[in-house]
Amino acid sequence: MIAENRISELLLKAAFNVHKNVGPGLMTGSYIPCLAYEIRKSGLTVECHKKMPLVYGDLKVNVGYAVDLLVEKRVLVNIKNCEKFSDLDMAKMQTYLKLSGCKMGYLINFNVPTLKTGIRRVLFSHIYKSDAVRTAS
Repeated sequence: MIAENRISELLLKAAFNVHKNVGPGLMTGSYIPCLAYEIRKSGLTVECHKKMPLVYGDLKVNVGYAVDLLVEKRVLVNIKNCEKFSDLDMAKMQTYLKLSGCKMGYLINFNVPTLKTGIRRVLFSHIYKSDAVRTAS
């Protein structure tokens, strides 16, 4: 399986291609299929609008949350269309990483003149880890 750093490299290249060719200002949902297309062209697997399970004790919720893109079953991507990322955006990504078992996620905001300012990499922090909640296998 490809390491997270190589996935990141290909993912970011794909995001820059989409931003260059499409530009800022569209609805969030417009960018997801374009980015998935570019990611697949690079040879990676990607799932769009991936519904993720939540296991809380003995309770299993089949759709506890959803991510915009799941790349190689290792990297989460959420697309935003905002002025800037909020603390809540970052906290939500930490929650998604914790629940999914993934170590890395990206928030990508295409609503910026230069995409470089619209990308935030989020790494899983064990500070938020809980034994009561886990991802279903």
